[in-house]
This record gives sequence, C-alpha cells and structure tokens, in this order.
Amino acid sequence: MSEPAGYDLFAHQEDRHRAKVAPLADRLRPQTLEDFAGQEEILGPGRLLRRAIIADRVGNLILHGPPGVGKTTLARIIAGSTRAHFSSLNAVLAGVKDLRAEVEAARDRLGKHGLRTLLFIDEVHRFNSAQQDALLPWVENGTVTLIGATTENPFFEVNKALVSRSRLFRLQPLEPRHLRQLLERALTDRERGYGERRVELAPEAADHLLDVAAGDARSLLNALELAVETTDPGADGVIHIDLAIAEESIQQRAVLYDKQGDAHFDTISAFIKSLRGSDPDAALFWLARMVEAGENPRFIFRRMLISAGEDIGLADPQAVVVVEACAAAFERVGLPEGLYPLAQAALYLAGTEKSNSLLGFFDALKSVRAANRQEVPSHLRDASRDGAAFGDGVGYRYPHAYAEHWVAQQYLPGALQGEVFWQPGRTGWEGERRQRLQRRRAAQLAAAAESAAEGESFAPLSSGPEDPALERWLRRQLGAEGERLDQLRQRFWQNAHWQRHGRTLVLEARSLLWALDPLEATPEGGVVLHVVEVGDQERLTAQLDLLDDLRRPHLLRAALKDPEALVRQLEPGHRFETLAARNPWRGADPETVSAWLETIERLAAPGAELRLLFSEPQLGPAAALVELTRAAGPTPRLEALEQAISLEGPWLRSSPDPEALGTELKERGWTLESQDWSEPLSLELNDAVIERWFAPGAPYRQKLEQTLGTGAIETLHQVFLTQRGRPLPQRLGHQLLISRRPGPP
Repeated sequence: MSEPAGYDLFAHQEDRHRAKVAPLADRLRPQTLEDFAGQEEILGPGRLLRRAIIADRVGNLILHGPPGVGKTTLARIIAGSTRAHFSSLNAVLAGVKDLRAEVEAARDRLGKHGLRTLLFIDEVHRFNSAQQDALLPWVENGTVTLIGATTENPFFEVNKALVSRSRLFRLQPLEPRHLRQLLERALTDRERGYGERRVELAPEAADHLLDVAAGDARSLLNALELAVETTDPGADGVIHIDLAIAEESIQQRAVLYDKQGDAHFDTISAFIKSLRGSDPDAALFWLARMVEAGENPRFIFRRMLISAGEDIGLADPQAVVVVEACAAAFERVGLPEGLYPLAQAALYLAGTEKSNSLLGFFDALKSVRAANRQEVPSHLRDASRDGAAFGDGVGYRYPHAYAEHWVAQQYLPGALQGEVFWQPGRTGWEGERRQRLQRRRAAQLAAAAESAAEGESFAPLSSGPEDPALERWLRRQLGAEGERLDQLRQRFWQNAHWQRHGRTLVLEARSLLWALDPLEATPEGGVVLHVVEVGDQERLTAQLDLLDDLRRPHLLRAALKDPEALVRQLEPGHRFETLAARNPWRGADPETVSAWLETIERLAAPGAELRLLFSEPQLGPAAALVELTRAAGPTPRLEALEQAISLEGPWLRSSPDPEALGTELKERGWTLESQDWSEPLSLELNDAVIERWFAPGAPYRQKLEQTLGTGAIETLHQVFLTQRGRPLPQRLGHQLLISRRPGPP
C-alpha cells in the first residue's frame, strides 16, 4: 500500500516522538474551544471572538496578556477550525527573509487556489520596526491575515499601523477554578497526561500549586510535571505528592513584572493612585510588589517626588522635603536597611493632606501659549536701563511700604486681568490662606482699571470611530426613530454598566431603538433580539442587512407562550450581562409572565442587569376631553362623559403590573430600583382620530357598548366633534424597573 503524495515517514515518526517527549504543558494544550479553560469574557458563548472562530471569519488579531494564559493555544485552536492555510513564525527566531518566504507562499496560494493564509506570529513585539514594516503591506492588502501574540502592550510595542488594522484582545490570568480544571485533566488524561500512572495529589499540595501559579497555566503544569517525574512510587505503586514536594516543585510565586512592559507601568500607576487616594495599606502592597520584583528604588523615589508636588503640593509643603530627605537617607544607607526610609516616604504621602492646586501652573502655561497680548504692565517693567523715557516702572507700589506688606495693584498682563490660575484647596497649609487670598483677589479686581478679557476655549480631541460603517448606520437609525423616542432611549439606558465584551438580550423587539446603545458599547460582545411576530423579524432583518454578519444583532423568534423556544435557539451556556425590554408580555397571564422570569434567570449571568420599561397612557379620550374643556372654564356635567371616564381607568392599567413584577423579582433575590415619570403629549383632535374611536367596530366604542347605551355613546361622539381642531392633552406614564442579579458583574 503506497503512502499519500508528500508523505514523509521520517517526519511523521519525528512528530510522534516529539509529542511523547514534549513537556506536559504542551501535551495538554486544548484542541477545541470547548476544552479551552478561562477567558469567558472574550470566548464565552455569544462573544464576538467565539462567533468569528465558529464562522471562520477571524480577521487580523493581536492577543496580548501575561504568560501562560492561552495566547498560543488560542491561535492553534483557530488553526484547527479554519478553512484557510495556517502558518506560524516565532519572532525571536524569524527575520525578514522568513517573512518574505511566508508572504510569497501566501500570494501563490491565493493566486492559484484562492486559499487564504492565516499567519500566526508568536512574540510579535520582538520584531523590530523594519520587520513589522515589511509585514504591513501584505496585511493591508489581505495577502495574509495576521494573528499576533505578545506579552507586551501592543500600543507601545507593535507598529501603530498594524494595531490600527487589527482587533485587540487582552487575555487575563486564569482563575483558580480554571487552573483546577487543568490540574484534574493532567492527572486523569490517559493519552496526554498522567492517567496511565497512579498519582495521588494531596489537597493541600494542590492548593499550594494553584496559589503559587498565580493564574499561569504553564507554571502550574510545569510544577506538577517536576513533582511527578522526580518522585518515586511508594510501596503501593502510587506516586504520592504531598505539600513538601509541591513546595519544592514551585517554591516562589512568580511576580509578573517586566520593567519595560505593562506590569511595570500598571504597578507604579496603582502605587501612585493609592498614595493619591490616601490608602496606606494599598500603597505598601504595591510598593512591596515593586521591591520584590527588583524595581530600582531610585525610580520609586522619583515618582514619589512627582506625587508630592502633583497630588499634595501646598496642602503640605513638607511632603517634598520628607521624600527628598528619605531619598538622601536611602543613598547613604543602601539596601536592605534603605527600605525603611522608602516605606516612610510612602506612608507620609499616603497619610497627609492632598491638593492638586499646583496644576494651576499648567493653566497659566495654556494662557501663555494662547493669549495674543502678553505685554508686561508698564509699572512692572525694569526702569534701571532706558525705560525712564517710556515711563517704565512709573506707578509701581512697593508692597513693603504698606500695611501687611501688601497693596492691591495689577500684576497680570491687561488682557489676562481677572484670570485665576491657582485654586487653593480647603485643607492644610493652603487651606489656612485661602480666605485671605480670595479677599486680596477681590481687592485687585476692584482696583484694576482694565476689565477681564474672555478666556480662550479649546475643543477636545477625539479619535475616529472603530467601525465607520457601523457608526454611520447607528446615526441613521437614531435619526429615524424621532426626537421623543430618542430621549426615551437615553433615559432607558442612563447609567447602564457596559463592558466591551458584554452580551445583551432585548426581549420582544419591535424596532432597533433599544439595541443601538448595547451595539455601540459592546463591540467584543453581542446583541440578541427576540421577536414574537414573523413580520417584525422580516422588517428588522431588512434593516440589519447593511451590517457585517459578525456585528449585526442576532434575531431569534419565539412565541410569547413559549419562552423555552428562545433558550433552545441559543448556544448552551450562552448568558447575558444585560437584559432589556419595553412593554413586555402585554396581556399575558401570570403563568406566562412567571415562565419568562424563569427564562430570564436561566439566561442571566451573575451580576446581570435587567431593565424593563412600562409605558401607559394616563388619560383616556374622555378624561383628556375634560382637561381640554376645563382650560376654557367650568366643565358642564355630562353623565355619558363621567361614565366613560370611570370605565377608562381599568382599561389603561398595564398588564402585567410593574409593581407585581418588581415584587416577584425581589422574591427571587434580585435587587430592585424603580423610576417613575410622566411625559406630557398632545394629539390634534381631528376627524380621523374621532372616527378611530367612535366608528362602528372601533375597539374604544366596543368597550363603551358593554356598559353604555347607543344614545349615550352618540351624545359623547357629538361632544368630541364640537372640539375638532383643538390639541387634546395626553400624558404617558413611564415606569422603569432596574433589577440586578446577585453575583459579581
């Protein structure tokens, strides 16, 4: 039997041998999305990246995050699920020549066979600028689709042009529950792990490995492998891994801290913000982390000196003195005793009064750059040279010649008279001088002959939208809904807790209005629209045709009586961080409403937010007519009108009752916040409106006929006709229920 063309028996045997001797962490790499542990925020059901992988629509990606969180593994999963050719390079080993070879092969595949190429570059930040520039044209014209992996912040370490053409995903350290899954898989997998060997891992040993690994799967599996391979079986043939062996296998938590990378900047940022926030405990923690990671104490002192000016300033002028003295003591003492003055400086800054009033200097700097006229007032000029001929120095008042060594006079240029650059805080040294300064400023303004000029204004800078086509589409949709509904939409979503990877479910969607905000705010998440009627589904589908498949909301139809149909159409495990609806379950019986609340609980992620808006008219036609005629004087009593008003009240009440819904949600353990407001409207009372109410077979007339006779209804009809052409007052009552499920968001 002949081997297939291109089959290399020796290469195949080499691959099999390499797989056997490969490290445990490499052997246990997940092969599918279902086996991938962690990163639910970007790979959970319904998330954008998961949908793209399943649909084989992965575009240019840059995956960044700390070691051992699954960047390379995720790239291999993409390789196993794509119909494109997959190539990989390691930026540590590859050069421009290797890049050119990959690009030429990709061009050949695309030209001859129409086959796309996904090019995975591990440690992409290791490519220098020339290598990244050489890759850019081929990424830009689509010859290759780039998947880059890096432990560094791509905004600093990767070509800006490559970053702008890629979607960035930040992978987080794995949580203990994910690491425990990997640990159990390693011990039970017969083919790739230790399932064929009898290994017993003590609970305290497992806990130690999970704790010290600190979210790094590779570190965890390497430690387990070292423990198993270096421990002889006992008399019973079992390899016993106790706490002592686990401690020897992974003795110290790896402090993630690259002095040129994210951890360096993020940690010093957390330290400075802890000082600014007057939290000495957090300040000591971040300081200890930097010291443990080998950060240069001189760098820390420099940052504390900056903080002493920026965040404390004149609230405590001694702060900069203390930090400078501690820095000098550190230079004299050195390590390890120098840690005492280092900690002393940090605790002093964290414990003292705070003020950022020194930032007034930068306001002055803006004025220097912006003001057109900055001439020194003549009485402040130097008169010691040739200024006497021009009156320089004339009129200057010597402060020491006056009481309290101060006199009101102009010191700013005329065009800036009245400008305020320094706003002293209310505490500390500057707080004690605040009122005196305010009095003196007022006296100067009163004495100044010039009026204050208007200050310059600066327009804020903003970056372009991430998806221009989506941005234009959203604006068109907003414009189509009208101003009144747009204001209602803004109030509906006010203070919503959005995350870029959040998933949103809109129930009983009859328009796209309520989907616009989540669609814009969650580019890495997803929006699902539930519709009840076929007509709504067809209409919304037509409106969504302009959007890319991966960005458009997913439409699912389920009958009002069958909420389970919605669940069946979703991927198992699909959960939503936000659920919303306007006027849901109209006319449904209590059992149906409870079934929908059960479905919401099944589909809601921990910490999910539910927003339900109920809108109902507060005036029926008869009650509105009374308000209209009352404005012109006393309203004549009319029995038919009073009877109609008494009937309208029950008709206008919402079904289901929002109050009852709120009570049931609280009984289910959800928190509840309710907002109520009334919206005044008016309706022109014309023939068409009156006919809509009183024509034979009209719903309003049919309801009246259940109680009133034909004569009374006709009398009422005639009263409405006498008011034609006038604006009939309307009021719409809104009740917004905002409910949150217990659990972390």
